[in-house]
Amino acid sequence: MSEAAHAHTSSIDYGSYLRLPELLELQTLQSSPEHPDELLFIVVHQASELWFKVLRHEMDTMITALEGFDTMRALLAVQRVNVLTEIVAQQLTALDTLPPQRFAQFRGYLGSSSGSQSAQFRAIEATAGLRDPHFLAAITEHGEPPAVVKEALARPVLQSLVLGLIEHEKMELAELYMGPGPTPMFLLVEGLLEFEQRFARWRFLHVQLVERIIGPGTFGTGGTLGAKYLSRTVSHRFFPELWAVRSKFYGTAK
Repeated sequence: MSEAAHAHTSSIDYGSYLRLPELLELQTLQSSPEHPDELLFIVVHQASELWFKVLRHEMDTMITALEGFDTMRALLAVQRVNVLTEIVAQQLTALDTLPPQRFAQFRGYLGSSSGSQSAQFRAIEATAGLRDPHFLAAITEHGEPPAVVKEALARPVLQSLVLGLIEHEKMELAELYMGPGPTPMFLLVEGLLEFEQRFARWRFLHVQLVERIIGPGTFGTGGTLGAKYLSRTVSHRFFPELWAVRSKFYGTAK
């Protein structure tokens, strides 16, 4: 390390490295007078967006590994993706402490904002492989899809990359479940299914949270369908072929 670089790094401390002064000023309450629960609502959603950023980064790493036929690197990446997905799901429980009547007291200050407008969330869905008409309609609900979503849609579907890796190894998907024991490829495929399960769990918790706070038949902020829309997304599949191989296996078993 050069003297200039050393001088620069020696002046960095915890607060400046994490840019805490700026970060802690980003929670701007809109309610007037300020509602005591609005800070929690903002922080949970801001934290989700930060975790979404890391999740997108790790999914990019996983895709690069799959494109390079690097099974072990892809396996390590999917393991981290799964931990991050669980963190995003768990932090939603903080909003379980928000009673409906208290949310109603500051909900009107949210304007047209809605969680369905999260570009990063939509990009994660697209990266994972969603391409069904319901999803494609949702990403244009608020106008032209954001750039990060368009970029994700332009990439190969994640399932096709996994199947391409299996083919590259001169194997068939069903073989992973008929061998003597778990292989790195098997763990990778199972890790992707775990990701889908954890992501579905996040959706389910989100549905329950929305229904608990605003009710199952109430429109969401910004005029969205609220819990009704979220309920429809719980059954979305990222990896239908990885799920279907189980029925094929047991269907031919004697």
